[in-house]
Amino acid sequence: MNTLQPVSFWAGKKAFSKIMDSGLSSGDIRVIAGAAGGPKWLVLNALGRAMFSRWIKNREKPLFLIGSSIGSWRFAAAACKDAQSAIDRFESAYIRQSYRKNPPPEDIDRELESVLDILMGPDGAEQILCHPFFRINIMTVRCKGLTKNDDRKRLVPGFAMAGLLNAVSRRSLKLFFERTLFYDQRDLPPFFDMPGFPINRVSLDTHNLKPALLASGSVPMLMSGITGIPNAPAGIYRDGGLLDYHLNIEFLSRSGNGIVLFPHYAEKIVPGWLDKQVPWRKPDFSCMENVLVIAPGREFIKSLPLEKIPDRKDFYLFAGKDKERMNYWQKVVERGRELAEDFMEAVESGKIRQRLRPIENLGQR
Repeated sequence: MNTLQPVSFWAGKKAFSKIMDSGLSSGDIRVIAGAAGGPKWLVLNALGRAMFSRWIKNREKPLFLIGSSIGSWRFAAAACKDAQSAIDRFESAYIRQSYRKNPPPEDIDRELESVLDILMGPDGAEQILCHPFFRINIMTVRCKGLTKNDDRKRLVPGFAMAGLLNAVSRRSLKLFFERTLFYDQRDLPPFFDMPGFPINRVSLDTHNLKPALLASGSVPMLMSGITGIPNAPAGIYRDGGLLDYHLNIEFLSRSGNGIVLFPHYAEKIVPGWLDKQVPWRKPDFSCMENVLVIAPGREFIKSLPLEKIPDRKDFYLFAGKDKERMNYWQKVVERGRELAEDFMEAVESGKIRQRLRPIENLGQR
């Protein structure tokens, strides 16, 4: 008998105590977070379907969705009127991406804008901003100094300098980037005043939702930055993961109630994109007391094709073999159903209590 438990559960102190006392219900959730990470999200898509179509429904209070990069795109699909169809369209279009060898940024821009158009359909912006209870929030950065243009002669040394200074202090990134939060103006999110970096706050409307989503996923060097976003300060905007890769932020005030649900693809928290090259950089778990991270366990990942989840390197690994890459990605998506079923069973049975681990131990195994 297979005893593999696909999902691991990691809770901050407040979330841990609450779940141990009374379990977890969808009504407990106040915020859902989505990390950056490119194709890594594919392993979570079946879990997202289960959450948004089976578990979270008939809600009266606002539920705040906050994502960086691909996390914000996932939530845009979930907030469409027919979420199931939008999630399916997004999955299919994303998997079918195809590029020539060493594509220029313009090719990648065009392909991913097409993916976003397929996801949203003709009136997706109106649907998302009229959702009865979802309130979408999109993390981007406004670039400064050498990072504020697409000329590689400036951009490459600009990011090299940012990387070097970040290795010394994460706070130095304020010299290069301003956090920018695009928010649903119907209800201010509980993280509206998040500390840590200078922040621009821009209310969403039907004119700037798509540009904000494009900006949030604009990977530097691979893609062009986004300019001319309506209502936003002038400048060039890029991937929100540059500052908030795994969203190590204060989602709720220290006295706030409710659970922050974080469906994540990894058993670790990496604060910023540049921190991937800084192994000694540790997350601040003191701001994550209300957070419940749910992630595929290591044994589950080892059981996947290639013993890993999809990532951006697959475009190079399968260069010239798009069909093989697409088949591999599709198999991982299908295996993701095991995450969905395991999560639902653990929550509905109450067995999540026996499987909780302290979030402070995340990444230490």
